[in-house]
Amino acid sequence: MSQLQNVTAETPPPPGTQVPVTASEQSPWHGLWRDILGGGPLRSILAIVLALLIGSLLVVFTSDDVLETTGYFFSRPMDLFTAAGGVIGGAFRALWEGAIYSPRNGFVPLTNTLMWATPLITAGLGVAFAFRAGLFNIGGQGQILIAALFTGFVGASLQLPFVVHVLVAAFAGIVGGSIWAGIAGWLKAQTGAHEVIVTIMLNWIAFWGLTYLLKTPAFQAEGAGGNAKAKPIVESAQLPDLVGAADWGFILAIIAAFVYWWIMERTTIGFKVRAVGLNPSAARTAGINVAFITFLTMAIAGAFIGLAGATQVLGRATAGYDPGVHAGIGFDAITVALLGAGHPVGIILAGLLFGALKAGSFPMQVVEGIPIDIVAVIQGLIVLFIAAPPLIRAIFRLPKPSGIRLLDRIRAAREGQDDGPSSTKDGTGKGSNGKKNEVNA
Repeated sequence: MSQLQNVTAETPPPPGTQVPVTASEQSPWHGLWRDILGGGPLRSILAIVLALLIGSLLVVFTSDDVLETTGYFFSRPMDLFTAAGGVIGGAFRALWEGAIYSPRNGFVPLTNTLMWATPLITAGLGVAFAFRAGLFNIGGQGQILIAALFTGFVGASLQLPFVVHVLVAAFAGIVGGSIWAGIAGWLKAQTGAHEVIVTIMLNWIAFWGLTYLLKTPAFQAEGAGGNAKAKPIVESAQLPDLVGAADWGFILAIIAAFVYWWIMERTTIGFKVRAVGLNPSAARTAGINVAFITFLTMAIAGAFIGLAGATQVLGRATAGYDPGVHAGIGFDAITVALLGAGHPVGIILAGLLFGALKAGSFPMQVVEGIPIDIVAVIQGLIVLFIAAPPLIRAIFRLPKPSGIRLLDRIRAAREGQDDGPSSTKDGTGKGSNGKKNEVNA
């Protein structure tokens, strides 16, 4: 041991010398606190808080009551802070009562949040799936519109038993979204066309194509005149109510999140998608058909987004939809996917958050007179902060994470427990890796 103590950092030890390992280097939990403080979940929470704070300041400085107090601020400064507190408190109270709970209606507003969150979750899963392969699917709007076209035709034209009709109509929407996204994936794989440009163009093709088709006899509702209005969905194809304003589309969204997890974590396809996303060249060297995985990734991503279009038509637009059925969900889904960090649980929580913002924005406008556009501003700020982790770390002075996953730490801890504290199963003082245990040395 005396020889070991004389070894310095500048002088390497002689060959064969065992250098003792410190407890921090042995522990799989070393750096865990730094990962927690600098990790994605905390950064996401802080990004939301910061966005809400900036949104609150915008509401304050555009309020007539607050601006009125600025004229005599130096004589009665507390009036400004009182007015500002009243505006902010009223805004958040209206948001809470419109999205979660109100004294008059109980938890009925929460069902509005579930209703708005349903398509955001499924569309967010589609965007996140493409992200995992290094693809940016910005074509959610077009994929929802094509899914609505397929779903609306099946839901309005066929006569099937109740459950069968719902499933067939929803599946038609999934197929429609998958086909439309698959076109972008095929062009990316075969010609190298950038998926962002292609999906943006496909958005407009879908919008104007749907507008034209909804004015033809095969799709147009009776009495619509020159308006682009689809036929109503027959009762056997409508999603049944779940609770309040929410329908069974929310259950389908939860099932879709499980399917996303299963594909990504338990299938060969998911492994190949992640490999292509990490390094396409290395994946190609390993024998993965990168072109096919690119196409397949976009097709699966479109399937998830197509489910969002199906739930829109079968749940909210049963009286007939128009080209505005996409409701901006395709772009909001990008925010949901970023905030959820590509994890199904995170996407569900992010979808619920933005569903709450949408549900609460209407009472906030009616009761407090705050423009509904403030919600879009808050969403944009969240995207900005999520997309720039160094900015959040700099503002809140957070450490940079080590990048070691919690699951890997747990596995390392279990392996250490299996080896035992002394690792002397063979009686030679060597552990499973053939190295002498330094603690016993």
